[in-house]
Amino acid sequence: MTLNFRPLLWLLAGSIAYGCSGSKPAPGQPEAAVAAPATAAPLPLIDSSLRGQPFENITLEASLKPFKQNDPTYIKRVAAEMFTQWGALLRHADTVSVMLWTADGSEILDYQGKLEQPLEWAMYIGNPNTEHEVGSGPKELSLHERAYLYMEDPPAFTYGDLKLIVQTLRETGEEITGKPVRVGATFDPGPEFAKSDFKYKKHPEILEGSAMGHKSFVFSYAVLDADKESYAGFPDGIPADTPFGTFFGRQSQHFLQDLGFDYIWFSNGFGFGMEPWASTGTIFTGKGFNQENLAETKEKIVDFWTLFRQECPDFRIETRGTNLATGIDLAKDGVDLKAIYEGGYNILPPPNSPWAALDGDFGLEMVGYMSRMAQLPDDRYIFRYYTHDPWWLNSPWLDRYGREPHDIYLPMAVARINEQGEVKLPTHLNFLTIDDSFGDMPTQVPNEVIPHILKARYDSPTAPGPLVWVYPFEEYHSWAYDQPDRLAEIYYGDWFIRQAINNGFPLNTIISTKYFPSVLERKPGLFDESVLLTIVPDAGSAFENSLIDYVQNGGRIIVYGPADHASPAFAELLNLQNTTALEGEFTLVGNYSNDNLTRKEPHTIQHLALFSGGGLRTKVKHAPDPHTRVLVRMTQGSNTRDVLWTRSLPGWKGGKVAYVRGTNSSHYEGGRLLKPNDPGKYAVGPAYLRHVLQEFGLEYSVDKYEPAVKSPVLSISRSNNGFFFAGYVPNTSVRHRLRFPQGAPVLLGYDTELQNGYATYSFPTAWHREARVFVEQQKGIVSVKEMHSGELGITRRLQISGLENATVRVYPDEGITDEGIHFYLNTGYPWKTGHLPFERGEKQYGRSYLVKNVTGTVVVSW
Repeated sequence: MTLNFRPLLWLLAGSIAYGCSGSKPAPGQPEAAVAAPATAAPLPLIDSSLRGQPFENITLEASLKPFKQNDPTYIKRVAAEMFTQWGALLRHADTVSVMLWTADGSEILDYQGKLEQPLEWAMYIGNPNTEHEVGSGPKELSLHERAYLYMEDPPAFTYGDLKLIVQTLRETGEEITGKPVRVGATFDPGPEFAKSDFKYKKHPEILEGSAMGHKSFVFSYAVLDADKESYAGFPDGIPADTPFGTFFGRQSQHFLQDLGFDYIWFSNGFGFGMEPWASTGTIFTGKGFNQENLAETKEKIVDFWTLFRQECPDFRIETRGTNLATGIDLAKDGVDLKAIYEGGYNILPPPNSPWAALDGDFGLEMVGYMSRMAQLPDDRYIFRYYTHDPWWLNSPWLDRYGREPHDIYLPMAVARINEQGEVKLPTHLNFLTIDDSFGDMPTQVPNEVIPHILKARYDSPTAPGPLVWVYPFEEYHSWAYDQPDRLAEIYYGDWFIRQAINNGFPLNTIISTKYFPSVLERKPGLFDESVLLTIVPDAGSAFENSLIDYVQNGGRIIVYGPADHASPAFAELLNLQNTTALEGEFTLVGNYSNDNLTRKEPHTIQHLALFSGGGLRTKVKHAPDPHTRVLVRMTQGSNTRDVLWTRSLPGWKGGKVAYVRGTNSSHYEGGRLLKPNDPGKYAVGPAYLRHVLQEFGLEYSVDKYEPAVKSPVLSISRSNNGFFFAGYVPNTSVRHRLRFPQGAPVLLGYDTELQNGYATYSFPTAWHREARVFVEQQKGIVSVKEMHSGELGITRRLQISGLENATVRVYPDEGITDEGIHFYLNTGYPWKTGHLPFERGEKQYGRSYLVKNVTGTVVVSW
C-alpha cells in the first residue's frame, strides 16, 4: 500500500465532497439529520441520483486483521485504502459507516474502563474457544474444532489502540469521502471470532442454545452469577442475579462512549430468541409446541431490550436477526418482533440473512427478509451482502457465489409497500466484510461487486410486482397469545412460502394486512396489475372486508393455508367447507403442473399436520358450480379433499380467487432447518403456488431431467414501467418457459424460441434482465436488442426482430406520452419511412402500446 490514494478516489468518486462537513450524528441520531455547511453551488454530478434513490447509509464491515502493524501511519494507510476501494459506491450514500468486528463482543463484557487494558481481538482463523489450543492438535481437526493465528506474530492491541483506530477511521473517511462517518461496535453471542473467557470460563451460566455445540450461545435473558472482578460499569464486581441485559447495557454504554463508537450491532440473532439458526426452540420441540412457555418467553425477550436501554439509552442498535422468518421465530422461539419494533428501542430491523450463500436456501432468505419488513418502526431497513468472511476461510463473492450476483439481484428486487401506499426500498446497505480471513482486501471484489449493486439499485422497484404478499404480521402476533392452538399455522406459513420461492414462485413485493385496507382506499388502482397472495383473513376484520370487496370489484388473489377459522362470508367467497381432518400419504388427482420432466414426478404426496398448519379439511361446498373449477384433489382411501381450486363470478367484474390449501412437504429430523421431502418419492406441495399462476395468465414453467434437479428461483419486479426479471439457476441444464397475459416476454439482449406462444430460455446461474417487449406469436425465434439513439429527442431505441404476424406490446419509460413514442416497420436510419400505426394497450395490462399483425423487424423509440 504505497499509492497516494486521495487523487485516485477523487477520480473514481467524482469529487463527492460537495457541501459535506464531516461532522457525525450524535448517538442515536438519524444519518440524514447531520447538516452540511453552506458552500458554493457545485456543478451537478453525472448520473449520481440512482433514480432519486441514494442510500441513507452504506456500511463497510471489517475486522482488525487489515491493521497488521500497530502503527498510526500504517493504520491511516489501511483506512484510506478501505474508503478508496469502495469510493465509486460511497458517492451514493448520505452517510458512511464502518462496523468493526473487533472480537466477539467479549471486549465489551471484559472492559474495565482502562484504555491501557490489553485487548483480546479476532486474530484467528477458526474457532478459538475449543478444547484445542490455537494452532495445536491433529491436522485433521476442522476449523470449527481448532483455530490458527491469521498471521505470524499478529500485533498486540490495547483498548487505547482501538480508540485510535476508531478515530482514524472516522477522520480518514470524512477526509476522503467528504461525508459523515460513523463507526460501530459488534456483539456476537457465540464462540466464533475470538477467545472469550467471560462466556466459556467465568460465566457459562449465560449460555444456552446449540447453534455451535451444546450451550454455545449467550441467550439475552440470562442471569449472571456473582463476580468479584472489576468492570467499567461494575467497578465493585457483578452482584448475583444481575440480568445480562443490565450488565451488557451498562458495559456497552461505557465502552461505546469511552472509545468513540456511534452505534452497536447485535449479531447472529442476539436479542431475538435462543436458537437463531434452528427450526426448533423454546416453544417448538420438533414434535409439538410448548404453548405454556410462550408468554414467559416473550416477557423475557422484551425485558432484555428494556433493561439494555435503561443502561445504554441513546446509542442506536442495529441488528442481524435470525436465519429464519417472523412467523417461524414467533412460533418456535417466542420472538415477538412486533413488541420489539414498537418498544421504542431505537433499532434498525434485521436484514436478509447471509446464509443463502452457505446453503443456497434463497427461499428462506427472501421470506425472512420480506416478513420482517412488512411492518417497521419507520421506513428504514437494511440490505446486507456477503463479500468476505474474515473468520472461516471463505470469501463468498469469489467462492460460494462463484462471482455470480444472484444474491444481489434477487433480494434487491424486493420492495415493501408502506402505510401510505408508497414503494419503499432499503435505506441502508451493509457489506460483510471488506477484508478476508487473512486481513487482505483484494480490489477485485469491490471492482466486481459495485457495478452489480448499482445496477440492481438503478433497476429497483418503483411499483408493486406482479405478485404482492399481503403478510399477516398483526394476525400472527395476535394468534400466538390469544389463540395459541394456531401456533402450528403460524409456524407453517413462512416455511410454505419458503418452499414455494425455492420452486420458482416469483414473489418480491410485500405489504402488511394492517396497511392493506387503508392503502386500497387511498390508492384504489395500486394493485390493478398484481395478483395478491394472502392467508384466510380473520373473521369480521377490516382486512377481510377489504379483501372481499377487492375481489368482487375485479381484484385477483391467491389464498393459501388452512381455512379452519374462515368466516361464513369468506367461506362463501371461496365456496369452501371444512370437514374431518386427514394427514399422512395421499394420491394426487389432477395433473396440474406445466413442467416437463424426463423422469416424471410422483403422484404421492405427504401431508404432515404438524408442519402444514393442521390436517386436510377443505372441500368445495357447492358442487357442481359453473363458477368453481377444482384443479387438484388429494385422496386417501375413500376420502377426498379438494386442495386447489379457483372461483370467479360474473358479477365480480373480472375478479378471481384461487385457493391453495398448501402442503409444506417438509419434515424435521434434527439439525437446523426443516428438510424438504424427497422429491423422487413425494410431490412438492409448495410448487402449486407457481403452477396456479397460470389461472391468472402468469405462466412460468421449467423443463428438467428429474424432480431431484433443483428448480430455479425467479423474481419479477416493476421499475419505471418496465419488467425486470432476475434469477438463480442452481442447475443450468434447466430450460425456462414464460408467458404472460400480454404475450411472451422477450428479454432485452436475448433471443428466444417461441414455442406454442411461450418464450423459452436457457439461463446462467445468475441473471438479471429487462423486458419491455411482449410478443403474441406461436413460434419462431424473436429477439430484442438495444440500438443507439442517433436522433435528438430520442432516449431509447429497441429493435424487435423475427416477427411473424405478431402482436407486439411495448412498455416505454414512465412519463412517455402518445406523441413521444414511435414505431417503424422494416426500415432503418434516418427513420424517415416505415412509420407504423400503433394503439394504446389494454388497460388491464398497464401503460403499454401495441402494434398488430406485423412481420419482419419492428423498431420502437421514445
